[in-house]
Amino acid sequence: MSARGGGGGPFPPSIPLLILRIGRRVFSMSGPFILVSPGATRGLGLALTRQYLRSTSLPVYTTHRLESEAHARIKDHIMEPLKDVDPSRLHLLKIDLRSEDSISGASKALQESLAKHGDEKKAYIRTAFIAGGILFPEKSPADLDWDHIKETFQTNVISHLLMIKHFSPFLPARKQYKGEPAKWVHVGARVGSVADNHRGGWYSYRASKAALNQVVKTFDIHLKLHTNNAICVGVHPGTVKTDLSKGYWGSEERSESFTPDDAAGNLVKLVEGLEDHQRGRVWDWAGEEVPP
Repeated sequence: MSARGGGGGPFPPSIPLLILRIGRRVFSMSGPFILVSPGATRGLGLALTRQYLRSTSLPVYTTHRLESEAHARIKDHIMEPLKDVDPSRLHLLKIDLRSEDSISGASKALQESLAKHGDEKKAYIRTAFIAGGILFPEKSPADLDWDHIKETFQTNVISHLLMIKHFSPFLPARKQYKGEPAKWVHVGARVGSVADNHRGGWYSYRASKAALNQVVKTFDIHLKLHTNNAICVGVHPGTVKTDLSKGYWGSEERSESFTPDDAAGNLVKLVEGLEDHQRGRVWDWAGEEVPP
């Protein structure tokens, strides 16, 4: 639903929401919420944040790494094209994905915000997109660089692991929510598939995305064993026309090119339609499984 009510959003009407009514406007203050990290300043993450603000009535938490003084400017930037969306649904968290202290601090800030805006004991993640990624396109072993390799794995794998550690406690238990499973989503890439690697190159990026696929499977097993009402999946958005992929938009291998807005729409439609039997795997934007 939009902030003005109505239908057409990706969430079924059976999702329980605690509602606060102010004048004629209705929006949720507790219960399920959306998390997008990073998702406040540019690219696919920003587009996902706007997509959920536009297509649901849920609170949306999104992260950035700028100083707190920039919050107002960032919020204005996110809300600028969303004239009919109540800005009070949007919440910002400062986070540096290269620092566990920062990730831990952001999770505590989320807990405090949930307590401030409603009943944190009834709040839980409905959908989380973990989207941190970086690319150094090595063409041969001679291009491999120690610092670039470390940064690639720190961003593409380690930050995802630490987001699981500090933010997955906000996922619902089965006793808390008995509807459709919550979705914990890692943005991966088709190049992380070993079986689909026919061209080589991009050594550290391919390896990091393959490692992320293993993270997806392992965390999903954890969720299943610990009776969380949630599933973990990976998604391949196609080539999104952002700074990360600039220079590769027109190549034959990356013919599936989308604007950030189109890619976000594809992923939201995909993820909200996934069912329990599709858990623990990686899916592309069109709903086809990406082989391991």
